[in-house]
Amino acid sequence: MFESILIANRGEIACRIARTCRRLGIRTIAVYSDADSNSRHVGEADSAIRIGPPDATSSYLNADAILEAAGAAGASAIHPGYGFLSESLQLVERCATHAIAWIGPRAEVIGRMGSKIESKRIAAAAGVLCVPGYNHDEQDPATLLEHAREIGVPLLIKASAGGGGKGMRRVDSIDDFLPQLSLARREAMRAFGDDRVLIEKLIERPRHLEVQLAGDHHGELVHLFERECSIQRNYQKVIEEAPAPRLPLAVRDKLFDAAIKLGRAIRYDSLGTVEFVLAEGSDTPYFLEMNTRLQVEHPVTEMTTGFDLVEWQIRIAQGEPLPVAQHEIFSNGWAIEARINCEDPAHGHRPEFGTVGRYSEPTGSGIRTDSGIAAGSSIPSQYDSMVAKLIGSGPTRAHALERLHDAISGFEAGGIGTNQALLLTIVDHPLFRRGQLTTGFLAEAFPGGWQERVEDARGAIVAAAIATVQLHGNGSQPGSVSPKGYWQRQGGFRFMAASGRSATARVRVINDGIETAIGIARDASRLRIEIDGVPAMLVTVEWPSPERLRLTAQHGVPSEFLLSRDGDMTVVNHRGTRWKLLVLSEVAALARVNRKTSSSGSDILSELPGAITAINVAAGAHVLAGDILVVMESMKLIFPLVAPRDGTIATLRCAIGDIVARGQTLVQLEPLAEPKPA
Repeated sequence: MFESILIANRGEIACRIARTCRRLGIRTIAVYSDADSNSRHVGEADSAIRIGPPDATSSYLNADAILEAAGAAGASAIHPGYGFLSESLQLVERCATHAIAWIGPRAEVIGRMGSKIESKRIAAAAGVLCVPGYNHDEQDPATLLEHAREIGVPLLIKASAGGGGKGMRRVDSIDDFLPQLSLARREAMRAFGDDRVLIEKLIERPRHLEVQLAGDHHGELVHLFERECSIQRNYQKVIEEAPAPRLPLAVRDKLFDAAIKLGRAIRYDSLGTVEFVLAEGSDTPYFLEMNTRLQVEHPVTEMTTGFDLVEWQIRIAQGEPLPVAQHEIFSNGWAIEARINCEDPAHGHRPEFGTVGRYSEPTGSGIRTDSGIAAGSSIPSQYDSMVAKLIGSGPTRAHALERLHDAISGFEAGGIGTNQALLLTIVDHPLFRRGQLTTGFLAEAFPGGWQERVEDARGAIVAAAIATVQLHGNGSQPGSVSPKGYWQRQGGFRFMAASGRSATARVRVINDGIETAIGIARDASRLRIEIDGVPAMLVTVEWPSPERLRLTAQHGVPSEFLLSRDGDMTVVNHRGTRWKLLVLSEVAALARVNRKTSSSGSDILSELPGAITAINVAAGAHVLAGDILVVMESMKLIFPLVAPRDGTIATLRCAIGDIVARGQTLVQLEPLAEPKPA
């Protein structure tokens, strides 16, 4: 067994690998960038080494820095996890020259399967059906456009070296092909250092299925059954499960046969996954790609087979044979995984950054948490938005669903925003419950886009108002505030009512520029709440802990809100959603200067925090509605900002490389000058 392993990754997968290494008695070395110095994976390893600044290209994607760290720590092997350098030919080859073992397949295999272009040629030669498209070496835009016309829309542009939805663009009109090609190539170059693409006919509303393979250095190859990965957003998986529901045995056998054929054709010698699409109503799966590494969703296979796949990777790299033969591998029960991402699904899934406050993981039978965060962890903008995975398992799919629901409900990370509320809605949706899954699920289930529950947003606003009124001018902890005495201490937060009637504290709560007037009056042991002057609810208020507020409406069920401060803002968390709210007294609200964007729409604002990676215009340039003005990058994704109307660029307020905040003005746009009459 290896004496020590350097984990060339971060976050939850680094923690996951460290867990298996501890059980096997292997010393672990973590690496970290300046953005990750206080990260959980650093604390869970036996030692840690800094490898560079926050930018991934200078740290986690820097093979020189990784090898230097491995040499300094005396590492026996490097485990790359997934993403970053997990499919890097350069790192694999240089490990050999440095006498450091690589926990993964041979460089030759990574190279052949890492190119989506070559992998499809190999699959076709092995008798595996592929999606119709173009996958050749000629890459000039004119050639690609010609083939796009032949394939027909809708189609997909895909980064040849890509994965995880990076460098992938859907094209519904051939007129949009070249602009989308440019964006796909730019994103691919940023993510993989390779801007080659292939083009595929888009199979609409397919299922996305995959088969887990394992091979050793002795010629043995097995599969560990299939996984369903159809719940996706922008080609990024959201929920995965094993086995795949409602899948005929004949189709399942075709998947296994195709995966094994491909694995044997390349003499596969590690853990890897072969991915397929299955058109709705069809019994013929098409090969998509092979990932020559561990997958994010590997826990559902572990939960249904009982094997530790990270241990398998390590033992295979050590030269050991596979521990079992195909006839000894069984799938028992069901497991479903949900990815916890730091993003706001109600606002275009914009990234959410911040520092984790109160943190707790769910517990219970059939619940597993793979997390990369803890209390005090920072969520940086330079890396992927996924921070944890929750897995529910049980003897049936229904059992697994209920346990996953409990896990999502019980996961708590205060101070940051996550997609938990969306995940709960998906798990409870009738289509998901019935196992009717396609990659179009989210669009079908939420045709207008997913929105947070009105009662959740209203509850957050009321919670912030109550907390502010109870705490203002009172140095004690929230739980020790006297419900009868604080009204007399509120200064600008109250207006006295007529003689003989209770006082009402009035505040304004501002959420994303929308202002809500809240009135709070005591009614015996409860509080009477007005919203925008209209009586809204009668609530009981409890403080289970200093940062936790529980509201119970009359004839309702309790709702708990986590509260913290971020400068002048009150941060409220509920069901994973985070609201950053400005709470003002009536006096302060009346004095507040209105800084809203002018109605002419002259200011182009950043819709999320991130880095400016491209500027396509200059001051004085004329632009048309829909033209891409500025390109931003945040959490490894590219976001173009477009002109909302025709106009002239008045001012540029950003430069390439700038790190900008959400809501910051980047470009000022003036209307086109009207021609003077002759």
